[in-house]
Amino acid sequence: MSDVFDQELREQLAEARRQRASARAAGDEDGAQAYAGRVSELLRIAGRHGIEVEHVTEEQEEV
Repeated sequence: MSDVFDQELREQLAEARRQRASARAAGDEDGAQAYAGRVSELLRIAGRHGIEVEHVTEEQEEV
């Protein structure tokens, strides 16, 4: 996979994680759930393309 694709996926994943954390901190459970779904989808995409990314146990359960 190209370095550009890899980097873009990692940037999107980092942003989705930041947004999920912000939503949780604000008490926005619907927003947090939506961003958790985005994180899960990005992790699935990474897996399909052989891109190894670190994730926490919580994210493993979402995938």
